[in-house]
Parts: sequence; structure tokens; C-alpha cells
Amino acid sequence: MWEYTDKVKETFLRPKNVGEIADADAVGEVGSIICGDALKLYLSIDKETGRITDAKFQTFGCASAIASSSALTEMVKGKTLDEALQLSNRDIADYLGGLPDQKMHCSVMGKEALEAAIANYRGEPLPEKEEGRVICKCFDITEEKIRKVALENRLTTVDEITNFTKAGGGCGECRSDIESILRDLWALKLPQTPVQTKKLTNLQKIALIQDVIETQVRPGLQADGGDVELVDIEGNKVIIALRGMCTGCMMSDVTIKGIQDKIRELVSGDIIVEAHS
Repeated sequence: MWEYTDKVKETFLRPKNVGEIADADAVGEVGSIICGDALKLYLSIDKETGRITDAKFQTFGCASAIASSSALTEMVKGKTLDEALQLSNRDIADYLGGLPDQKMHCSVMGKEALEAAIANYRGEPLPEKEEGRVICKCFDITEEKIRKVALENRLTTVDEITNFTKAGGGCGECRSDIESILRDLWALKLPQTPVQTKKLTNLQKIALIQDVIETQVRPGLQADGGDVELVDIEGNKVIIALRGMCTGCMMSDVTIKGIQDKIRELVSGDIIVEAHS
């Protein structure tokens, strides 16, 4: 028996925004009934402001899938598309007061449906259609998806990957492959020398930057009531958003420069850190 929060139970029993929008501006569809979970998200978007004015969903899945989908539609209303894309699957889970570990894949499905809907509106390739070697044939999960979800949620074990993607939760034959992917992804340790001399792959660089921010930067800021969020990484450009007491601080430029220096010291000397506009 799963330990659901009261918010999950309430949202499951009385979900909001169930149904479809006949003339939706954007539609995102992820999952598969065959695999046990499927979600179709509909968005209405104000062309002048670029804000989401309405959101509805249809889903096939468990209580967590229904609750996550309902939560997502409530969270995106009133946001611009770029603001909506900043929502993470953990934000969806947090909105519900948390989800059981084994049901975190429902929040990931919501995040993916949102990305697919916005890509559909913008005429961009659907994220879930990215090429990649299928690792879990039971649930059609690619290596690229496993790496992406692991990086976004800092997952380090096969069981965590199963909780967030369902990969490895069927016949189990792919578990050794998932373990190898994780071992390769998180093999790098923080360098002892000022700058990495070994050329990093893009995924390794992203993982290392995330690790520096989480272990070297955030604890110090949080101790003074501040915080920082990693928004995006574009090549050598790291885009961050200052949070908490750091928001609007007169010394924010100094803080950003300090974060840049730390990442340059531990990752690469050509990193540029910018504030999210």
C-alpha cells in the first residue's frame, strides 16, 4: 500500500481540469497505455502575452498519475511558456506534498507532457522523439532519457531510475545496462587541481557543474538565507537564478562572479556564469 499525502488523495478524488480543449493551441502526449501510463495535455495560449490561459488533461494511470496531471494543469496557468518550462518534476511532486518514491515517474510524465506540448506549439521536434538506444524494452525507455532524468534529479542507483522512469521495473534484464550508464555518468569526482585537463563530454561537464553548484555553492548561500538555481547550460554558458535573500541583493553581481570563479576552478576555465533574465 502506497503512503499517499492528503493532497495527493484529495487531488486524485477531485482532480481539476479533466478533459480536453477542442481548439487547443498546444497538445502534448506521452506514455503508452501498453506500458501502463499515458497522458495527453492540452494548452490554450494567449498569442499576445504568450501566457497559458487554460490547461486540461486526459490520463490513463494510477492515483499518482491523475494527481500529478491535475497539479501540473493548475501550476502552469498564468505562466509564460518559458516560465512553465522552468517547472521540474520535483516541483510537481512538491505541490502534492510529495509522492512515494515508486511513483515519481508520474511527475516525470507530467514534465515530459508539458515539454511536448510547448514543442508542439513552437513547431520544434518533440523531446521524447530524440534518438537513442532503447535500454528498457519493457517500457521503451532510451539511454538518453535515463541520462536526462538522472542528471535532472541527481539519481545514482538503478532503483531510483526505476522509480523515476519505470526502466528496469519489468523483466529486469536491463538493470545491468542502467547500472553501467549511471557508473559512466557519475564516474567523475571533483578535481583536485584547479582546472580539468581531461576533455569532458557534454554530459560529463553538465554533471560536474551540477555537482559543484549542489555541493560547493548552495550550502554557503543557504547558510545566509540565500540560494541558487541552475536554469540551463548552453555550451560554456551557465545560466543561474539567485533565490531567497540573494534575490535583488545589491551584491548579486559579486555572488555571480564568485560562483563563476568556483565553477572555473573545479570544472573548466572558460565557463561563463550569467543571471537568468
